[in-house]
Amino acid sequence: MQNIQERRKELGLTLADVAKAVGVSKGTVSRWESGQIDNMRRDRLTALAKVLQVSPLSLMGMEDDPSPEVLPDNVQPVRHQKGVPLLGRIAAGTPIYAEQNIEGYEYLQSNVQADFCLEIRGDSMINAGIHTGDIVFIRQQPEVSEGEIAAVLVDGEATLKRFYRHGNAVELRPENSQYKSMFFTEDNCMQFQILGKAVALQTLL
Repeated sequence: MQNIQERRKELGLTLADVAKAVGVSKGTVSRWESGQIDNMRRDRLTALAKVLQVSPLSLMGMEDDPSPEVLPDNVQPVRHQKGVPLLGRIAAGTPIYAEQNIEGYEYLQSNVQADFCLEIRGDSMINAGIHTGDIVFIRQQPEVSEGEIAAVLVDGEATLKRFYRHGNAVELRPENSQYKSMFFTEDNCMQFQILGKAVALQTLL
C-alpha cells in the first residue's frame, strides 16, 4: 500500500477514525501504513479507499483505469490477480505442489512473486503482525538470510518462523515472548528443508 498515512493526515483523520470506519483495530491500520501488511481483503480495501476518498487502485500504487467514464457507476475495474496454491500439511518425501498438499487457491496481485501460501494457525508470530487465520505468501527458495521470516519443513510439518544459523544448528525463532526458539541439528530431526521466504500477508483483521 502507498501513502495511506499521508492521505489520512491530509484529511485530518486519526488512526482511530480510520479504524472505526473500516471496522478494524488501530493496530491493523498502523500495520497497513507501515507496510507490515501489504495485501488485504477486498472489502477492507474498498472501505479504506472510501474513508480516504481515493480509488482502491490508487491505494495499491496503480493508476486508475484510463477510461473510467465507459464503466457504469456501480462497476469498478479489477486489477490483475493470480491464483497461488494454498498448501495444507506437507508430507515428507512428496513434492510441495503434490495434489494432496493443495487445499485451494488464494489470489494476489500479479506483480508480487509468490509460489504458494500458508494459512497461519497459532499465535507464535503475532509480534510480526501475523495472526491466526492470516494467509502468508511464500516465494520458494532454498536459502534465506539471517533473521528473515521463512517457511520451513521439519519432519513433514510446515512452520513459519524467523531463521538463524548457528554453526551446524539452525534456530527457528518465534515472534511471541511466550514461546521459545526451536533448535535443530541432524541429531533431533529426520528432515529439515527451507521452503521459501515470506513476501506478502493477507490479514483477516
